[in-house]
Amino acid sequence: MKDPQQQKQKEPQDQQLLRRQQLYQTIAAIPMGKVASYGQLAALAGQVGAARWVGWCLRHLPKDSSLPWHRVITASGKLAFPPATADYVRQRQKLEQEGVRLHKHKVAMQQYQWRP
Repeated sequence: MKDPQQQKQKEPQDQQLLRRQQLYQTIAAIPMGKVASYGQLAALAGQVGAARWVGWCLRHLPKDSSLPWHRVITASGKLAFPPATADYVRQRQKLEQEGVRLHKHKVAMQQYQWRP
């Protein structure tokens, strides 16, 4: 499978940057105590069907980014990382500090999904 970013490389650099900025603004708007799925964020940022691109952008965030990356999960409510990994524990702790509860490693999307 091709890297989603490779598919965008035919675009001018400023277009790519603009698309990422739109995504980052959308992620920044997710309120505390709410979550959004990769696909939902892609659609809200004007990139319908680009859930993998959202994951690529998040994976390449600087370590010191202030974006609430931890509020981005799968459409089924699962966290991005395998359970028992350090990243999973970190994401889960951040969500729980905001009042988001997990049951059997999943977030109840009906209860916690952000609906702008």
